[in-house]
Amino acid sequence: MAVFESAKGVMMRRTSIFLATIIALGLTNVIQAGTYNKQLSIGDAAPQWNGLAGTDGKKHSLADLADKAVVVVCFTCNTCPYAVDYEDRLIELAKRFATDGNKCALVAINANKVKDDLLPAMQERAKAKGFNFLYLHDETQQVASSYGAAYTPEFIVLNPQRKVVYLGAMDDSPDGKKVTKRWIDDAVAAALAGTLPETTETPAVGCAVRYVKDRKRD
Repeated sequence: MAVFESAKGVMMRRTSIFLATIIALGLTNVIQAGTYNKQLSIGDAAPQWNGLAGTDGKKHSLADLADKAVVVVCFTCNTCPYAVDYEDRLIELAKRFATDGNKCALVAINANKVKDDLLPAMQERAKAKGFNFLYLHDETQQVASSYGAAYTPEFIVLNPQRKVVYLGAMDDSPDGKKVTKRWIDDAVAAALAGTLPETTETPAVGCAVRYVKDRKRD
C-alpha cells in the first residue's frame, strides 16, 4: 500500500509541474480550446479587430459596435459555394436584427486573398446582393486566425460582455429548405437573456479559409 501511495504522490507532483509549465509558457489555449474551434472556447473574451476595410468604404473595429448587445461574427467569402448559399440567410438575419430593436449586429469577414475575394470583388458582391450588414476584408488574416476560423461560413456569437457563447455553423443544413435547428438564433436569444444556448459548439461546414502559407526560403 505504501508503495502505491508513493507512486500516486509522484504522479500528482508530476501533473502539477506539467500544468504549471503549460501556464508559464502561455499554452493554456491548447487545453482550453473548443471541440471544433482550436483557438477559442466558450467563455473566452473576443479577440479585438481594428481598421478592417469594409465594402462601405470605411474602416471598422469591434469597438465600434459597443452599442450592440450581441454581435454575430461570420467568416465568409465570395468564392465558396457554401458561403454563397448562406448569403440570403445572412440578409434575412440582418433584417430580423434591424426590426427587433437593432440590439444585435451581424458582421461578415472575408480573410481570403485570391483576386475574387479581395475588396473590389467584395464590393461588387455586396452591391449585387444588397448586403445589409458589414462585410469586411481581413487583409492580414490575423483576425480570422485569432478567432480560429477554419471554414466559410463559420460563426461566432458574442454576448454583451463580448464573451464567446457559441462557435460553429449557422444551422444544421447547408440546404436552407432542410434546416431543423437554428443554432445562431438560439445563441442570440440566449446571449440576450444572459445565458448560454443549449448547444454551444458545432462543426462548421464549408470551404477551408485560404490561409497564406509561409514558405521558408533556404
